[in-house]
Amino acid sequence: MKRKRYLSDSSVSRRNFLKGMGACVALPAFHSLLPSKAFAASSALQAATTATGAPLRTAFVMFPNGAIPDRWWPTGGESDFVFNETLQPLQQLRSSLQVISGLDHENAKPGGDGGGDHARGNGVYLTGVRLNKSATDIRAGISIDQVMANQIGHLTRFPSLELSCDARRQSSNCDSGYSCAYQYNISWQDERTPMTPESNPRLVFERMFGAGPHGERAENAKRRMMGRRSLLDFVLDDAKRMQRRLGHEDKEKLDQYLTGVRDVEMRIQKAEQFGSNVDPKMPTPSGIPDSHEDYVDLMYDMMLLAFKTDSTRIATFVLGHDGDNRSFGQIGISEGHHDLSHHQNNEERVNKVAAIDRWYVERFASFLDRLNAEVDVDGNSILHNSRIVYGSGNADGNIHSHDNLPIILAGSGGGRLSTGRYVKHGAKPMSNLFLSLADQAGVTGLERFGDSTGRLGNL
Repeated sequence: MKRKRYLSDSSVSRRNFLKGMGACVALPAFHSLLPSKAFAASSALQAATTATGAPLRTAFVMFPNGAIPDRWWPTGGESDFVFNETLQPLQQLRSSLQVISGLDHENAKPGGDGGGDHARGNGVYLTGVRLNKSATDIRAGISIDQVMANQIGHLTRFPSLELSCDARRQSSNCDSGYSCAYQYNISWQDERTPMTPESNPRLVFERMFGAGPHGERAENAKRRMMGRRSLLDFVLDDAKRMQRRLGHEDKEKLDQYLTGVRDVEMRIQKAEQFGSNVDPKMPTPSGIPDSHEDYVDLMYDMMLLAFKTDSTRIATFVLGHDGDNRSFGQIGISEGHHDLSHHQNNEERVNKVAAIDRWYVERFASFLDRLNAEVDVDGNSILHNSRIVYGSGNADGNIHSHDNLPIILAGSGGGRLSTGRYVKHGAKPMSNLFLSLADQAGVTGLERFGDSTGRLGNL
């Protein structure tokens, strides 16, 4: 079947787009980060850096509505395991990943809060905390990607990158009294502030590299930054004059506003520190593709490009919010995913959900293939120097369970992870995995996270 074309130049196919990615000018940014071997050997725990001195990348990918357990989990032992049908697309990559069982999210369970498992599945996925059940009084917790970004984000132009293939957004009440903020976000700056993901690949690309054609992006980005600085100077001067005339409550509101303004100012200062943008030799994506398969692949490509150019070392990607009811006509499924996930053990419906689960794994496997084909500055692949967590906040969508979540950990973390295994951890908090990944990234001072009970061993 011929793929639809979706880039700004209608004569450029997806194949040419990927060739263009191969021609990206990324090495100067990487070389500046690569210390001598002697130095690397003596400082293996540098922040977000492998033992060879290459960047250590971390990504968290979430797919919606759990999986069919009997089709997901492998059979066999730790090293002689056999992939079941859902994970079969990963067969050629088995030596580069771990299938991890036994991880739970206790705080995604109802407890005394009743319905809302989809909102909890999303909001707890990377935070591990109990959400406040309210449509307006939002209280979650900082997510593990932002814990990492707070300590290692200064190493790159962007502390983190938040992506989504969920262009539709809602506000107020989304799931049994929970705020939509929980259901559409997995990354949280703090307990009240979600990191809203970008769903338009063109905007992601322009944020990283600037607008316009190759050869003009760096200058366009510079002009845009200067314009923002001028606007901020005006706003800050105006706010200082206004502050003298405000009452106590209004001053508090202004302080909150200025906190956001200063955050933008710090980003501008950071951009100036890193100098001119990298300018990939490829066309800018035109927007969201018509084909959902192309859309997912393109957003994965944006994450690959961010890692390849060392624009960031931390990313999150929401393939679809938990409760997503998208249909999958491209594989002959007209019913909604969420509706099908409540299959009540009807074999036809189970087969359709399993086919959707496999479709998502196929897209993930394609992304890992591309990561594995990219040679990093130390001669290893970018996949080797990465940790990619792929999973869902729900385990079995039919019963809304949050025990034994379907989790894959891909990449070797620069050699720190023991791959090619199916590891059964028993009943452990998923937050324990997050603690271990944070340690490997060089995060310090993090004794606990979410509902953690310790570090997850045997990684």
